[in-house]
Amino acid sequence: MARKKSKRYLEAQKLLEQGKSYSATEAVDLVKKTASTKFDETIELHVRLGVDPKYADQQVRGAVVLPHGTGKSKKVLAFVKGEKVTEAENAGADFVGSDELVQKIQGGWFDFDVAVATPDMMGVVGRLGKLLGPRGLMPNPKLGTVTMDIAKAISEQKAGKVEYRTDKQGNVHCPIGKASFDNQKLEENYQMLLDTIIKAKPSGAKGQYVKSITLSATMGPGVPIVVTV
Repeated sequence: MARKKSKRYLEAQKLLEQGKSYSATEAVDLVKKTASTKFDETIELHVRLGVDPKYADQQVRGAVVLPHGTGKSKKVLAFVKGEKVTEAENAGADFVGSDELVQKIQGGWFDFDVAVATPDMMGVVGRLGKLLGPRGLMPNPKLGTVTMDIAKAISEQKAGKVEYRTDKQGNVHCPIGKASFDNQKLEENYQMLLDTIIKAKPSGAKGQYVKSITLSATMGPGVPIVVTV
């Protein structure tokens, strides 16, 4: 059964012209107007891609540092040892360690948003694959979260690095900021993320790559954007 739309949602929907797609500038302005709750809603970009992610050569996944961050402060866990411990602590990691953190996670603790690791720690971290993998928390070299430059990895996460990946239907959903951001910051974050997704077009993608683009606030309706690529 379809969930009944709230009065606030229906009011927000009236701001949109049925069947119309907007420019990025117009969409950012509109999506901010639809964010009318008392909390600072997250603004998300939704892109439907012409790919079939069940094939390895059509998967789209990566990470990008948004110029103005996401407005959310991330708790970063660093799997490191030796001299890298001090490096991670100085870079602002919230939790730093090795085997003791593995044991904590095996005991059901997940009070962090992202995990980074040095390559020499992956033998230890690998034991957590079944726990971290399904939660999207497993360090990954392709996303820059397995690296010897641990300070850079932590700084990027704190600065607003976001990961994007296609779901089973070939859609990408990713935050680009908060409703409290000014329009220019949201638009610049939007453009950076969209450009990165376009550049990540996989070799196996055939036909039209970007099928649709939508912006939405946490509790608001989707605002369609004109596809120009």
